[in-house]
Amino acid sequence: MRGESATVPCMTAPATPAPSARRLRTRATLLAVLGEHGTLSRAEISRLTGLSRSAVSSAVTDLLDEGLASETTAPTTTAGRGRRAAAVTLRRAHALVLAFDFGHTHVTAAVADTTGTVLGEATAHLDVDNHPREVLEAAESLARQALDAAGHRLDEITAIAAGIPGALDTRTNVVRAPSTLSQWIGMDPAAELGRLFDRPVTVGNDAEMGARGERAHGTGRTVNDLVYVKASTGIGAGLLLDGRIYRGASGISGEIGHIQLPDTGTWCRCGNRGCLESVASIVEVRRRLVHVLAPGARPGEAVDLPPLDHLADVPAAARVIGEAGRTIGRVLADLVNCLNPAAIIIGGELGQAGAPLVHGIRESVDRYAQPAVAEAVDIRTTRLGLRSELYGAIDAAISVATNR
Repeated sequence: MRGESATVPCMTAPATPAPSARRLRTRATLLAVLGEHGTLSRAEISRLTGLSRSAVSSAVTDLLDEGLASETTAPTTTAGRGRRAAAVTLRRAHALVLAFDFGHTHVTAAVADTTGTVLGEATAHLDVDNHPREVLEAAESLARQALDAAGHRLDEITAIAAGIPGALDTRTNVVRAPSTLSQWIGMDPAAELGRLFDRPVTVGNDAEMGARGERAHGTGRTVNDLVYVKASTGIGAGLLLDGRIYRGASGISGEIGHIQLPDTGTWCRCGNRGCLESVASIVEVRRRLVHVLAPGARPGEAVDLPPLDHLADVPAAARVIGEAGRTIGRVLADLVNCLNPAAIIIGGELGQAGAPLVHGIRESVDRYAQPAVAEAVDIRTTRLGLRSELYGAIDAAISVATNR
C-alpha cells in the first residue's frame, strides 16, 4: 500500500521526566471511564473511579494538555441553581492509529482512536506461519478494508503497531525462534510493514501485546504486576512488572511453553522433549477432548467439538480441561514464586475454557507456590476474549501517537 503522505509529523520527546506508574494508571482509568460514560464532571469522575479529587484534577489537566479531552462549563442538575460544573469530554478523533493482530491462522487489522475505540476492522484466516509474503499482502488489503469501514484514509493514521506470534529479538528486530513462524526466520516484520505503509511500525510479540491489552482495556486495568498467558497453539507469557512491559535482554522473555516438565517424554516442535506446550496446548487439549467426547472417531478423523466455553458442565470434558490447567499451573507456580504478580490472566483459545481451566491452574499454584505469593495472586480468564492481542497493539500504537 502506498501512503497518500510519505511524511509523518515529528513528535518531540518531552523534557519532563517519564510519568510514574501511578500516574499512568490514573490516566488509563480516566480514559476508560470517559470512554464508557461520555461527558462527566470532575466530581462524577471521582465518584465513579474512586480516585481523589486531586488525582482526577491532575489527570484531567494532562488530558487537556495532550489535546485528548476538552472541558466546558455546564449547568448542574439541581433545578438550574448553584455553581456551573465543568464537563470533561474526550476528543475521540484527536488521533487515529492502525493496529494488527497476527495469529498463527488469522490476521486482523483495526483502526482506532486514541481512546482505544475501534472504528473499523477486518479479518482474514490464512496460514501465517508458512506464507509470510502472502500474509503481508493480506495485511495491506485488510488495512484498506478497515480504513474504509472507519471512513478514514491512511494519511490520517498517526501510528501503526502489530503483534506477531513468535519470538522477536529486540536488538535486531528480526524473528528468531525456528519453532514458530519458521518461514519468517531472519525477517524484520517492522521493516517489512514499514515499507508497505511508508512509515515506522512498532512490532512486538503477541503475548506482550496481550499483556498490554489487558492492562489498558481488560481485567488488568488496576493491576501493576501481571502475567498474561496466551494459551493457544503455543503457550507464551507477557510480563507487566511495576507497570512496564518486561521483555528481557533480547526481547524473548516469557517463553514458558518451552519449560520442560518432569516425567514427560512428548516431543516438542522446538526439538526438545517434555515442553509445556507439547502436553497442554490447544492442539493437545482438543485431541484429548475428541478421545473422550467422540471415542469412536478414527485417528485423524475431523470431529466438530462444541466451543470450549460450552464444556464446563460436561464432566469428562471438564476433567480434560482441568488437567491441562493443572499442568500449566505447575509452570506458573514457579513464575509466581519468582515474580510475585498480583494477577495471572489466561487468554488465547484455551483461555475460552473458563472455570475448569482456572480451577486447575489455581490448584497447582496453591500446591507448588509459596503460600504467601500464591495467596496474593488472582487467577482469571480475560474478558476481552480473543481480542487481548489486538487491543494491545492498539495501545502500543496509541503510546506512539500520544508520545507517552
